Amino acid sequence: MLRVDRERCKGCGICQAICYREAIKLKPVPKESGEKTKPPTIDVDHEKCDYCGMCEVLCPFGAIRITANGEHIIPVIEKESFPRLIRDIKVDLEKCETGCIKCAEACPLGIVKVTPTKPLVEIDIDACPCCRWCEVACPTEAIRVRKFINGVIRINHEKCPKDCKDCLDVCPLNAMHIGDDGKVYIDEPFCTYCGACLNVCPEKGALELYRTSIHHTEVKSGAWNKSLEKLTSTLAVTKELKAKGLEKAKESVQKRIP
Repeated sequence: MLRVDRERCKGCGICQAICYREAIKLKPVPKESGEKTKPPTIDVDHEKCDYCGMCEVLCPFGAIRITANGEHIIPVIEKESFPRLIRDIKVDLEKCETGCIKCAEACPLGIVKVTPTKPLVEIDIDACPCCRWCEVACPTEAIRVRKFINGVIRINHEKCPKDCKDCLDVCPLNAMHIGDDGKVYIDEPFCTYCGACLNVCPEKGALELYRTSIHHTEVKSGAWNKSLEKLTSTLAVTKELKAKGLEKAKESVQKRIP
């Protein structure tokens, strides 16, 4: 069974992009006059879905969960045909100040919990897209976060429809703001390249997003290479394969050294 947590889902569309059975589709949410734009929802065709678990692995917000007979299971992980995302988040509790809750206040998703009476920070790792708001807000540098998706995003203002703020409305991580000129600008240090903004942009070419790499555990799989190409590019896949080749060559050389 595949369950979608509608509260966690931000309409990024990564699940739709990598579903090889085309069992997941994004559905636009109608907007009434004067309302803010809402992110699309995902619709799952359970007749097409084979519950492989690719979508769960790659969901940045932990909104998808696969179960069988009540047990949580991710077939592509069990078969070692898919890697896990590396959500590299470190908290040094010795640096935390008692009573400080700035990291929790800064989290746009509300998934950072702090016990004010003692240095204790809990982060829902599975739901964390690694936007780095908590890291930047921490006054003692007790938190370190590494993005697991790297990329490039830009807005071509000359193509933006007048007064359009659709991308700003749906950004789940507060990674956009209105400039003094009334235009939308990206705060790229906090962008995780999820693509939610791209899915609601009404003008082709007004917003461009390119994912260049994904930080993940080691895997040897053609299925993963195909998914990586869908989310990034052929160039990104080539770079990853070259990196793996160099690592193998290094290991081979080291074995020959007495």
